[in-house]
Amino acid sequence: MTENNKKVKLSKSDRIKVFNRHQFLQGSWNYERMQNGGWCFSIIPAIKKLYPNKDDQIKALKRHLEFYNTHPYVSAPVMGVTLALEEEKANGAQIDDVGINGVKVGMMGPLAGVGDPVFWFTLRPILGALGASIALSGSIVGPLLFFVLWNLIRLGFLWYSQEFGYKVGSKISEDLSGGLMGKITQGASILGMFIIGALVQRWVNISFTPIVTKVNQQVGAFIDWTKIESGAKGIKSALEQYSSLGVDGLNEVKVTTLQQNLDQLIPGLAALILTLVVAKLLKKGVSPILIIVLLFVIGVIARVIGLM
Repeated sequence: MTENNKKVKLSKSDRIKVFNRHQFLQGSWNYERMQNGGWCFSIIPAIKKLYPNKDDQIKALKRHLEFYNTHPYVSAPVMGVTLALEEEKANGAQIDDVGINGVKVGMMGPLAGVGDPVFWFTLRPILGALGASIALSGSIVGPLLFFVLWNLIRLGFLWYSQEFGYKVGSKISEDLSGGLMGKITQGASILGMFIIGALVQRWVNISFTPIVTKVNQQVGAFIDWTKIESGAKGIKSALEQYSSLGVDGLNEVKVTTLQQNLDQLIPGLAALILTLVVAKLLKKGVSPILIIVLLFVIGVIARVIGLM
């Protein structure tokens, strides 16, 4: 509470200052606490407004130097909620440092799993394809369109999601142990895990190379390379046969690998099992560095013995 017992409130101008600084969230990225420097830099205008006393400002900035890391775009709603909590704390609400950092940690994890699929793997490729299609005709509008649309969507999302977080923040501060905060984190967790689960097969690639069967194919089921003419006519003939026979028609002997059999059973089964094993190890407290080293060693050994 301020000295004259009037509630202090962050104005729209204050929130815009935080929003502008938040664009540089990763500008001070480090391996120990990752985005904490950029986060602390972003929230400085709000801290100065909420805490006129120098010592209170120092304490506030220190609590925001704790570990923080998430997708830079979905960090905006976390910032909005944090601004609201800091505002409540400055006005005398019983919110301690652990509570504020708990909200940050509780939101940053689930939301991080949403940022990559939505922005990097969906929105950017779509806008990039649109701009590239126009650029192929020789028009400069293509790259300009991509740049303008991407930044309009990015900035719009950052601002409105920060404002949304700020508006619901006071409700979260009323019940930090559950209520709206619990619903937000639970919903974000479900969505994030669903998207990550759907992308496991794309991100995790395992291929078992041992040969299971070799079958001599009947005449006509493969390309007889001895009868292919040389020159352009031969290339055309080979391509025509390939389009009708497929990959199996390239050789007289059809080879089936262990991976092909697994794919017929359940595509991506090995990748899913590996992901679940790694998740289990992380849950038991095994160091991520150790897991990476083990996977590297196992991969090298499997390659040497011909398993992968």
